[in-house]
Amino acid sequence: MSLIVQKFGGTSVADSEKIKAAARKAVRAHQNGHQVVMVVSAMGKNTDLLVSLAQEVCERPQAREMDMLLSTGEQVSVALMAMAIHSLGYKAVSLTGGQIGIKTDSTHTKARIESITTDRMQRLLSEGNIVIAAGFQGIDNDLNITTLGRGGSDTTAVALAAVLQADACEIYTDVDGVFTTDPRVLPEARKTKQVSYDEMLELASLGAGVMHSRSIEFAKKFDVPIHVRSSLSDTPGSLIWDKTQDSSRAVSGAAVTKDEARITVINVPDRPGVSHDLFSDIADRHVTVDMIVQNAGSKGNANISFTVPKDELETTLDSVNKSIAEFGSGAVDFCDNVSKISVVGAGMAEQTGVANSMFDSLVAAGINMEMITTSEIKISALVSRDDMLSALRAVHSRFELHVDPPGAVDLDLDHFTHKRSADAVEVVSRLQGVGMETLFIDDINLDETQSSVAIFGVPNQPGIAAKLFDRIASEGIFVDMIVQSYPIENEAVIGFTVPVTSIEKAVSVAEQVAKDLGCEKVTSRKEIAKLSVSGIGLRSHTGVAIGMFKALAEAGINIQIMNTSEVRVNVIVDRLDGKNALKCLRDTFDSSIH
Repeated sequence: MSLIVQKFGGTSVADSEKIKAAARKAVRAHQNGHQVVMVVSAMGKNTDLLVSLAQEVCERPQAREMDMLLSTGEQVSVALMAMAIHSLGYKAVSLTGGQIGIKTDSTHTKARIESITTDRMQRLLSEGNIVIAAGFQGIDNDLNITTLGRGGSDTTAVALAAVLQADACEIYTDVDGVFTTDPRVLPEARKTKQVSYDEMLELASLGAGVMHSRSIEFAKKFDVPIHVRSSLSDTPGSLIWDKTQDSSRAVSGAAVTKDEARITVINVPDRPGVSHDLFSDIADRHVTVDMIVQNAGSKGNANISFTVPKDELETTLDSVNKSIAEFGSGAVDFCDNVSKISVVGAGMAEQTGVANSMFDSLVAAGINMEMITTSEIKISALVSRDDMLSALRAVHSRFELHVDPPGAVDLDLDHFTHKRSADAVEVVSRLQGVGMETLFIDDINLDETQSSVAIFGVPNQPGIAAKLFDRIASEGIFVDMIVQSYPIENEAVIGFTVPVTSIEKAVSVAEQVAKDLGCEKVTSRKEIAKLSVSGIGLRSHTGVAIGMFKALAEAGINIQIMNTSEVRVNVIVDRLDGKNALKCLRDTFDSSIH
């Protein structure tokens, strides 16, 4: 008998009628011969109400007591859901996180799942019950109630699907599936039929609110396909899994991160250890760093730019000023009126011209890019918040995301099942003992086939990057990493990497463009090495980049260029340091390699 996990979010159980509608969906699956586990969130705005009540009685409530309070929201929902199923003539049992057997660490309000025991759930299912599990919660070793933080019910659902070896995990929400961008922002957004784990990880980290990135990390790690479906209808939804329907399409989605703040640390020493010192102190203050751009240094100094959530700007500036004092040189520049525009797609890793198409679309819309960073499947640009909507519409239109790819068909999700690999089942068993959310590094790679080019003194005006990469693309040169630093004194640095076999051609094009635009100079380095660390959990385990920086600093290896993404951190070092750098990183992350 197949087993299905169904998760219903707060809007899907906001009132009694919606609870009864969700109960009917579970009963229908049960009638079709499936065992059913439901994961239920708190009703509607219930959590917000509880938070408000806490703040009325205590200005700074303790995290443990907040977990005790907030967990009651899901307990209300699961009990009502069980009652609704009983009224339909079927057996159901509601369980809290602790009763399910979800064991977490003791980090209140943002606990990580360590293990899940399935004996009780399996027994109840075999007795013909629909099991209704409270999402978002568990217990620690001292039996304290803990909560999993934002997106916790999604995480609960995918984790249960993993340990129960479910045939399907269905996420019911108030939208029809995963869209190419937020349909509330762009009405022309299109529902996608399928999206890969990596694409969804990037989109989730950019604020695509259908699912939280932590639940996607679970799904990828344990090979759990996810169906995102509407709780309001029976229309086909979207499938998130390790395959995509049309990888020939370079871009599958676009997103905007609205409330960003940009910080640039100017003229810090271009030597080993600076990046580690800077970002480790920021991490100690629990600030989430997003975009990181370090371009080629000049005259012994370098500039490092990065973004943080707008509401964490003040804390970050305190940290940065402390670091500058310790460096003995440097200054800081910042702005809190910026947004990040990104395009994501598995196909872009194998196609040229994707970056310049994005840049061209922004130029046509009259939008200036203040920073650029790329990864294998994502290109991001920092723009003024005032240009945010125009920029999103421009890139969405340029890549024709409103149009279905050729041959795209709706999936029969009601009959879709997936047999998980033996490797995934083994990973579940192994990580149950050490923590299911343990950092999972799947590759540490050394690439010695590339060279780098940097253009200094680039005027801060729309169209510069577009002109450069249009010319590069016209020569058939494949560009890997692209970084554009924030302009200082109205001038920026654009750096990029190309295959070493294309370096002379790339330098020639860069020099022609630099001459046409009145740039300061062009430099190149043939002897470079690119180090990449990729895996699952890089966002939720924020120490990966810092671990890289520390390992390289201790080995005396200087980072020339860096950029980060949801699934990968890349750095460029001198080629003579490449093999030693690879060994350092493998030694650092050895226990996380799988």
